[in-house]
Amino acid sequence: MELTLETRPFTQIESGALVTYAFEGDKPVDAVLTDLDRTLGGELTRLAESKELTGKWLEMTLIHYPQGMKAERLLIVGAGKRDKFTSAELRKLAAAAARYLKSRSVKRLVFLGRADDLSAASAEAISEGLLLGEYEADKYKSEKKNGTSLESSALAGWSGASQADGERGLRRGRIIAEAQNFARELGNEPSNYLTPRVLAHRAEQMGRDFNLAVDVFDEKKLQEMKMGALLSVAQGSAEPPRLIVVTYTSEKAAPGSPVLGLVGKAITFDTGGISIKPANSMEEMKFDMCGGAATLGVMHAIAHLKPGIKVVAIVPSTENMPGGKAQKPGDVQIAMSGKSIEVINTDAEGRLVLSDGLHYARQLGCTHLVDVATLTGAIVVALANVNTGVFGSDTKFIEQVLAASRIAGEKMWPMPLDDDYREMIKSAIADIQNVGSGKGGGAITAAAFLREFTGDTPWVHLDIAGTAYLTEGKPWGAKGATGVGVRTLVELAMTLKS
Repeated sequence: MELTLETRPFTQIESGALVTYAFEGDKPVDAVLTDLDRTLGGELTRLAESKELTGKWLEMTLIHYPQGMKAERLLIVGAGKRDKFTSAELRKLAAAAARYLKSRSVKRLVFLGRADDLSAASAEAISEGLLLGEYEADKYKSEKKNGTSLESSALAGWSGASQADGERGLRRGRIIAEAQNFARELGNEPSNYLTPRVLAHRAEQMGRDFNLAVDVFDEKKLQEMKMGALLSVAQGSAEPPRLIVVTYTSEKAAPGSPVLGLVGKAITFDTGGISIKPANSMEEMKFDMCGGAATLGVMHAIAHLKPGIKVVAIVPSTENMPGGKAQKPGDVQIAMSGKSIEVINTDAEGRLVLSDGLHYARQLGCTHLVDVATLTGAIVVALANVNTGVFGSDTKFIEQVLAASRIAGEKMWPMPLDDDYREMIKSAIADIQNVGSGKGGGAITAAAFLREFTGDTPWVHLDIAGTAYLTEGKPWGAKGATGVGVRTLVELAMTLKS
């Protein structure tokens, strides 16, 4: 979709629809909307007085052929309470407007920024929202819904002194939204079309397109590298595993600057292995590679934004299948680090592949580690699909990640990782076991397992099992993969200090 900045007065802009927003309160038609109301001959005031326009969150008030304007429609979107409104709400609002209007065959949308917030940040949020709202997971539909896609959008209201801010925000918003949609596209792919080898090809193509270094290690190389934990998960599948390493090297990196390692779980389909999952909703297990998709999405963005540090994405990818060669409960595997692991449950496979990925990231010289994984159902029990669970070994680094998430507008919540949980993964016959003993705390014991492979390196684990995909569409987003984590980790890469 084409996305531009319009500097003409809103009355002169031709479009299928002009969009802006109103806050909930006694006077939803506030001073910022006065010019718009005057152009319309007081129609917004009349709608507010009749309670048709209240400003309640995502209330849609559509006016056809608005007086004094070249737009065919005017859409006023409810922004809710002013004191609760942030860039995250603005992003969702813009996305909801895009989805609402494209379902009504609008081809060109112009979003009119409010005069009290013509900043780069608001331009970024609106741009992201429009592009994220336009996205549909309909790649494999033979009959597309005719007339339900936006061909172009524009941001209006920025001019003169604010134009440079608008252009800067629009550019950054487009880069990040396209990266997030790239991650969503990978996440939505059926597992018969997106195998570990195909995922590796996609990463290689991205590297060629954006001048990123990409290395792909096949099963023979993984055996030479002694990645026993990753290979143990892969051994039940006819599809061979791959380890994907994507590297961005900054020309601006100062001596001693951080090297950020992003490790993304990419189980392209997870049956649970011998500890097989129930059939109900197993089709959703194609989303078990959303952590890997997110890390690749981050690299997609930073290739354009060019942070001043080195960033390395490590994506261990395989299927987890049952079969005559599959690992069995009770098996002992030796990870790349040399630690022995008793496999109690073969459906706790994500932490196995991540253990080798984290250890390899340290070998590559990464000074800070973040892993992203649809790791546990337990985090869904704790946080539902609202917040991503955040675990870590370094308080300062955890806060840096959480600060990035707040700026990015992705909800995350810190979880405990006391040393007591280490006792729950002790094994009688190996160094550790891959699930915790006793009841409860499954997301925490999974994080405790991962911490065994991070050493003294500052590390954060993001459990996105509840936030990686939408089981039902929302007003602001299509059903399917969300690309969660991309915005936060891009912000982290752009701001990380030693």
